[in-house]
Amino acid sequence: MIFRTRFAPSPTGPLHLGHAYSAMLAQDLAQRAGGECLLRVEDIDQSRSRPEWEAQIYDDLEWLGLTWPQPVMRQSDRLDSYRATLAHLWSRGLLYPCSCKRRDIAAATSAPQEGGAPLIGPDGMVYPGTCRPGHPPSGPRPDAALRLDMARATALLAAQPMRPPLAFREEGSDPSGETGLIDIPFDWLLSNVGDVVLARRGMAGSYHLSVVLDDAAQGITHVVRGEDLFGATAIHVVLQRLLHLPTPIYHHHRLIRDEHGKRLAKRDNARAIATYRAEGRTPEELRSIVGL
Repeated sequence: MIFRTRFAPSPTGPLHLGHAYSAMLAQDLAQRAGGECLLRVEDIDQSRSRPEWEAQIYDDLEWLGLTWPQPVMRQSDRLDSYRATLAHLWSRGLLYPCSCKRRDIAAATSAPQEGGAPLIGPDGMVYPGTCRPGHPPSGPRPDAALRLDMARATALLAAQPMRPPLAFREEGSDPSGETGLIDIPFDWLLSNVGDVVLARRGMAGSYHLSVVLDDAAQGITHVVRGEDLFGATAIHVVLQRLLHLPTPIYHHHRLIRDEHGKRLAKRDNARAIATYRAEGRTPEELRSIVGL
C-alpha cells in the first residue's frame, strides 16, 4: 500500500503555527514512508472562503519548503459529488430535514427534565431528536439542513452480514493517549454523537460528508490531523461504512497552543505564518518552534 496523506486547509483566514505543524508533519511522515502528501483546499463554505486566503495558503506552504502533486483538489469543484451522495442517503431513508436553530437545541437539551447542561459530542451539542420523524421522509430531497438518523444508520450497519467491527486504526495518539485499533460502540454513537448534520441549507454538504468523500476520491491511506478531530472520526467511519468506502489509518497529532494553553485560531494573527515571515524568521526556525 502506497502511503498517501493530505493537508486540507480552509481559505477562511491566514495559516498559523498549528497549520504549519500539521502540514510539515504530514509531509515528513509521507517522505519517511516513501509516499506522497497531497494538498486539498476545503472551500465548501463559499460564504467565508476568499481567493486571497487561498493564494496565501499556496504562498505560505511554498515558503515552508513544502511541495505537492498537481492538480490541487478544491471542494468547490466537487459539489455534484456531495449532492449525489446526499440524494443516495436520502433515498435509503437515512436523512431527515431539520429546522432547529442552535438556540433551540440548547434550550431543548438544557431543560430541567433533561438533567441540566447539554451533552457535547464531536459535532457539538448532541441533538435531542426534535425533528426526527417516526418514519423515513419520502419525496424529493428538500433544500434544508439534513441530519443523519443515527439510530437507522447503526441498525443498518448492525444488520450487515459478516460485518467487521466498527473501528479504525490510530497511529498517532488520541487525547487519552490510546493507539491501535479503536472500537466504536453503537450505543455510544447513539448517546454521545447523535443525529449529526450532513448538509446545511444552501450548501452542498457538511464537513463530515465532504471530508469522507474527498479522502476516498484522493485515495488517502493515512489521515494526519489534530487531536481536536479525534471524536469526529467515529462519524467518518460510520459514513465510510454506509457508503462502502475504505477507512484510512488515522494519525491525530498534538495541538500547538499559546502560552495560556489555548489552541490557536485563525484570528490569532500574532502567530500567523505570514507574521513570522514578515519578522524575518526562517522555515527552519518555525520547525524548531513547533517541535519538529
